[in-house]
Amino acid sequence: MPRTISRDEQTKRKLLQAGGQVFAKKGFRRATVRDICLRAEVNVACIAYHFGGKAGLYESVLNEAHDEALRRFPTDMGLPPEAPVRDRLKAYIHSFLLRLLGQGRSAWHGRILNWELIEPTEVLGSHLRRSILPNARKLQAMVAEILCASADDCSVIFCAQSIVGQCRHYTLARPILELLFPGLSLDDAGIAQLAEHITEFSLAGIRRFKELQPDPDAPLPAPAPGEADKA
Repeated sequence: MPRTISRDEQTKRKLLQAGGQVFAKKGFRRATVRDICLRAEVNVACIAYHFGGKAGLYESVLNEAHDEALRRFPTDMGLPPEAPVRDRLKAYIHSFLLRLLGQGRSAWHGRILNWELIEPTEVLGSHLRRSILPNARKLQAMVAEILCASADDCSVIFCAQSIVGQCRHYTLARPILELLFPGLSLDDAGIAQLAEHITEFSLAGIRRFKELQPDPDAPLPAPAPGEADKA
């Protein structure tokens, strides 16, 4: 027998739904309590009652939108942990792009975070620790696996953020890209094609970066003539 949803729970769900739509469109600062309550068809006092204010609702929307997006598009996209790292990296990128560029509730998180890049709010730190950092560590672990176990932290971070930057570019620059390249499609099939491209491009870059790193086991070069006397 289905569980009966209380009136308070129904109101909270309406506010989360309306808040996600408004925050994704306008960002935190431009969204108003009145906008959200009108969309949710509830009294303007409900946000303060259920969430303590607009900031509390905003943080709840961010967290729920993130969780919903990951439920729909998990970072492994269903692959087992023992899958080749190339496949796991592609799944991660594909999941990220679907969460950034897709439609509906699963895309709210990416759109709201784009506003956070432009106009950071007080909830960014707590949301980053709860939701973003665990995924960032998964990506860094894959990059470290490709580079090698001895890769330094900065190299891993830089390579991982180069991948993130490629994905975010298509979100932030989407209006410009659609004007520049009218034939560019970012529907589900286009996103899958983009994921393949970013994966191959990133792997080539990481492997080339790895080739250029000095061999830690190689003998040190002999000092130039006269340098030994200066030591």
